[in-house]
Amino acid sequence: MTYILQVLIPTPAHSKLSGPLSYTSALPLVRGSIVKVPLGKREVLGVVYGQEAPGPQGTQDTPDFAYKEIISHTTGLGPLQEDWLQLVEFTAAYYQRSLGEVAIAALPAQLKSLTGEQIQKRVDKWQSKHLSSKSPPHPEETIRSDPSPRLSVEQKSAFESIELKPGPFLLFGSTGSGKTEVYLKCIEALMAKDPMAQALIMVPEINLTPQLENRIRDRFKAQLGLDAIVTLHSEMTPAQRLNAWMAAHLGHAKIVLGTRMSIFASMPHLKLIVVDEEHDPSYKQQEGARYSARDLAVYRALITQGKVILGSATPSLESWYHSLSQLPTSPSAMTQVNKRARYTRIDMPTRIGEALLPELNRVDMNFQPKFTLLSSPLLSAIREKIINSEQVLILLNRRGYSPVLYCAACGWKSQCGQCSAFKVFHKADRTLRCHHCGDTQKVPRQCPTCSNQDINMLGIGTERIEETLLESLSDLKRKDGSAIQILRIDADSTKTKDSLKNQLELVHSGAVDILIGTQMIAKGHDFRRVSMVAALEVDSALFSNDFRAPERLFALLMQAAGRAGRDASFKANKPPELWVQTFTPQHSIFQHLKAHDYPGFANAQLSERQEANMPPFCSQALIKSESRTQENAQKFLSEIKELALETIHSMTQRQLLPTAEHILIYSPIPMSMRKIANVERAQLLIESKSRKYLQSFLLELKERMSLSHQRLTTVQKWVIDIDPHTL
Repeated sequence: MTYILQVLIPTPAHSKLSGPLSYTSALPLVRGSIVKVPLGKREVLGVVYGQEAPGPQGTQDTPDFAYKEIISHTTGLGPLQEDWLQLVEFTAAYYQRSLGEVAIAALPAQLKSLTGEQIQKRVDKWQSKHLSSKSPPHPEETIRSDPSPRLSVEQKSAFESIELKPGPFLLFGSTGSGKTEVYLKCIEALMAKDPMAQALIMVPEINLTPQLENRIRDRFKAQLGLDAIVTLHSEMTPAQRLNAWMAAHLGHAKIVLGTRMSIFASMPHLKLIVVDEEHDPSYKQQEGARYSARDLAVYRALITQGKVILGSATPSLESWYHSLSQLPTSPSAMTQVNKRARYTRIDMPTRIGEALLPELNRVDMNFQPKFTLLSSPLLSAIREKIINSEQVLILLNRRGYSPVLYCAACGWKSQCGQCSAFKVFHKADRTLRCHHCGDTQKVPRQCPTCSNQDINMLGIGTERIEETLLESLSDLKRKDGSAIQILRIDADSTKTKDSLKNQLELVHSGAVDILIGTQMIAKGHDFRRVSMVAALEVDSALFSNDFRAPERLFALLMQAAGRAGRDASFKANKPPELWVQTFTPQHSIFQHLKAHDYPGFANAQLSERQEANMPPFCSQALIKSESRTQENAQKFLSEIKELALETIHSMTQRQLLPTAEHILIYSPIPMSMRKIANVERAQLLIESKSRKYLQSFLLELKERMSLSHQRLTTVQKWVIDIDPHTL
């Protein structure tokens, strides 16, 4: 008997093959089965999506043409769960991608290269190891190598709220308030109630996984076994990723720790999802299906009937908005607007062990000598900390030595020839390097335009701050008489395997006095000896054309400040400090920062966004195009706009939209980074106050674009970005 099965394969979102394709099979494979199928001359991975209805006598009707046959299927793995398929369906529909593209991207790539027999051997190995291993003891009999610490009053209250209520939960806790312990306590309680249950903990960046992974393993290895705790992130080898994925898929892994990609991990008994540092932009995928892992976590908890905890000291404004039962009063509003809070907010404002929050010190750079890199007050404060054997963290979110080289005689600048960006001067290897396309050249000995040999530097990077500190503090010694140790951590200093891990261990051990770095060191790390944080060059974010820039700056500064004074038992000479060098010390963002007043800052930002009708008070979509010329990129979007206006008119006439004003279409403009690697980029912004109407409109627009493809100018690439993070 022959069956015709619908199979999801990795086809482009905007192609004519964006839906499931039909293949024949001698077996009635169930929905969710992983298979290999032919596609042209290639063999690709696929997921069975369904089976076409059989003929009248129980046999499949003979088609008018010959379907290709499924090559093989992975029997040992078992099918993907229905809730996983629901997650894929929702992601593809909401983010305007193809089902197969989302589904196959979520599976380990090595599944494609292994035969069914090889996969079966791996499954048998896992099963044998799992069955032969000693079963975890009953929770009451468990002796942990790292016992559960006693909860503070706030931690206990938070834990009890999560246990008693359905959520979703926004755990709003200050840096150092012990949010991680609440996560672990919730997992501990879950495993005690349901030995089959699985938990997913997501972190925004790979460099945050080792420290948390060690803490989780120490906490649960006696209760669950080391094999029951796995990690998932993009820097794992294909074999490592497959093994971790299989452990989760087969139910052996009880705790999965991963970055945004882990939201698609196949976990048949998933009951708890934790999104740590939920505000972080890294949870938004920027290639392929541009999904938000944080938002998908909320949806996945809904379909699995589990719980989701979004944790942050500086929640995203979207999450903060969803936790409010009424909107803050704006300057022009007469009354507050009541609304239903979608998230249950749990506040934890106090640091563990009575540790103090950092005090803000602002240095007005208008009163410092011109071209000052590190002000005298800041250098004096750093000296005092080092003399008292305390650690200092310097935050500068710009790597390299200087962002731009320029010639004062003719105006030449180190512009990248392939990008609308400047090549950054790296003094260590005397190169000019583009951080977007990677193009590198040696530093010219003279101006390429006018031959002037006096080439100047504009701006500062982490390399230059490292050099300046070495010079300014060359006379400073540790208490034992040895030289002070300065360490720089950024993308340039952590290229080799385990380099970041080794450097962080130096910081934790106390071998480093001053740590200089970009935002990669400003969040999540538990530095116990840091008592002072200094932030440099922060003003550019205050005057950015991106409306999200103040939110990101406030989060970065507050998160960075949270690295100081975390350990109440570490007796510093003075309370922890945050120093900020700025030309705008009276800006309102610093007023809120000084008071550690995130609610005040968030409510003020929400009031501004409500008046300007910006997210979360509207929904946005960007259509982005790429071409060899900016003219063609914008011409394509202009044609899309004409088609969009026709779509709005048609939908309004058919009463699919109440009025044409429900969809707002802007004119095409270049993207903020208009050219990368000789590819010009443009964008078309679409807005609506209704997420439902925006989705309906985009779906019909895509259909019209498919029918009108000959009318549209050919471009290299175009994509729809739902809920974009940058404009």
